[in-house]
Amino acid sequence: MRGAWIVPERRPLTIWARRGDGILHCVRRLKRAIAGTLGKRCVALWGGNPRGDIRLMISAEGPSHPQGYRLSIGEGGVEIHASSSAGIWNGVCTLVQVAAQTGERWPAIRIDDEPDVDVRGFMLDISRDKVPTGRELRRLIDWLSSIKINQLQLYFEHTFRYRRHRAVWQNASPMSAAEVRRLDRYCRKRNVELVPNQNSLGHMERWLKHARYAPLAEATGPWRSPFGDIRTTKATLCPTDPGSIALVKSLYGELLPQFSSRLFNVGCDEPFELGQGRSGTAVRKRGVGAVYLDYVLKLRRIVRAHGRRMMCWADMASSHPEILRRLPKDVILLEWGYEGDQDFENHCRQYARAGFEFYVCPGTSSWCSFSGRLSNALANMRNAARAAKSCGAAGYLITDWGDFGHRQYWPASVIPTLFGASVAWNSARPRERDAVAAAAVNGFDDSSEALAAGWGETGDLYLRSGVVLRNKTALFRVMQSRLDDRKALEGLTPAALRRMWMRVDVLRRSATMRSLEADELRATLRVVAHAIARALVMRAIEKGEDVRARAGRLATDMDAIIHEHRRLWHIRNWPGGYRDSESHYGILKREYDQWSRGVGGDFSRPGLRGGRSRGRAAGA
Repeated sequence: MRGAWIVPERRPLTIWARRGDGILHCVRRLKRAIAGTLGKRCVALWGGNPRGDIRLMISAEGPSHPQGYRLSIGEGGVEIHASSSAGIWNGVCTLVQVAAQTGERWPAIRIDDEPDVDVRGFMLDISRDKVPTGRELRRLIDWLSSIKINQLQLYFEHTFRYRRHRAVWQNASPMSAAEVRRLDRYCRKRNVELVPNQNSLGHMERWLKHARYAPLAEATGPWRSPFGDIRTTKATLCPTDPGSIALVKSLYGELLPQFSSRLFNVGCDEPFELGQGRSGTAVRKRGVGAVYLDYVLKLRRIVRAHGRRMMCWADMASSHPEILRRLPKDVILLEWGYEGDQDFENHCRQYARAGFEFYVCPGTSSWCSFSGRLSNALANMRNAARAAKSCGAAGYLITDWGDFGHRQYWPASVIPTLFGASVAWNSARPRERDAVAAAAVNGFDDSSEALAAGWGETGDLYLRSGVVLRNKTALFRVMQSRLDDRKALEGLTPAALRRMWMRVDVLRRSATMRSLEADELRATLRVVAHAIARALVMRAIEKGEDVRARAGRLATDMDAIIHEHRRLWHIRNWPGGYRDSESHYGILKREYDQWSRGVGGDFSRPGLRGGRSRGRAAGA
């Protein structure tokens, strides 16, 4: 189409709509965006015949999909047609992007658009260890809604302020019931459904470490993980203990009334200890799948009593297919996997044949990395979107975890999240090579692209190591291992370390932008540089060299890393959980102090244990 529509100079923009459910929020969204982008005041015109500069019309014109829209820009102004307010919202989001990229001369275009997947969600881990402030969560919701994400889950283990369980959350800056209700209202006004998410079987170590709850643990002693190591942390509730059901029932009774959503994610992933402790007799008699299913069916009855529909992670159902034969079809299965070559399609077709609704759940790959695994994340997002479309997924849920202290900073997740939102909407169109440029406009508000490019290249530093690990990077493994642990250096050659060091040095010198995201980039690059220096010291120890002076320099550098980590943490997050996060760095600092005094080699530390594995972490 030729021509353009010119934003009027000497009068406010006028927006016409008919009052109705959801339309007011669309008008307000457009007014805020135009004011912020162009500095123009907007006036709403309500009812009567369509008129004004921008006309929002619920009509039969445009796509029939309830989230689809037709956006037309011409000399006569702008029209958005949709069959529902959700479609109008999506059209408004696209119009805002056009305005941000073209200024006051909007090109004549016509866009007919609708999503490949109806539910496009984002799940944020707020239990290891970051609990974002209310302001930060609202900022996140504003951004997610602007890129057409329409579901948000906040992952709870122990970070909701349960009235009768103070000991569990007292040092975690938990969310209160009132805060959740306010956030729920905020989401609804932005076309986002806030879905409750409380893990209910595995990953309950934050509960089971307390004497009051320890008797509910499955494990009574050491147990073997799927990765072959022996662990002692109690992390899974005993499914055959009636007290486990009583506990989660009480949690649901407090949590669920705060949400308007009719969905509820009960988690139940990775109950690794199952059958190795108190449920051992039942498992030997009936099988792991049957014991797990009995527990999940009890949870479902509680969830239904609250008028909700249950969602759960699908790892147990996929590894024990007999579960699918008895599991009620109203349960929504969440198929997760975080590698670039993840085969979503195989399991998704299995769920579809069995008659289940399911989501595909890729990840940002930011955790266990410091700087991210960007190329892996983009491939993971793409594969998930293709499987969602071909297999008929009901939803696409981007996951962002915080294993081992949530030490990665939020910008490491921006490019993957934006790309995931794009391919969930249209699985064929967005290209990986355009992801950084798109994030510069729609993620970082960075017209120069310098910040987005910096984060993009930092996110792919892991590729220069020459080591491919599942769910983590080689340098993260180095930072999680003892200085004298030779296995941590497997495949990590001196040449690779030099290549990484040289590139990190260039990136650090070029990161001169001024913003919070730039500060977080510089902090990330410092940690990566530290990890490289640590690996080189580990090589020196392997050769029998004296590393006392180098260990002292690492200790000094770690002090600076901790200081900046503390500062940046408190800008976006509540203080609770910070000490747990810092402790991962504190272990390294104490280790350096010992080696600098010549007494290294006997320092005891947990290694890659105690965090979330999701098929993917320690020992994988």
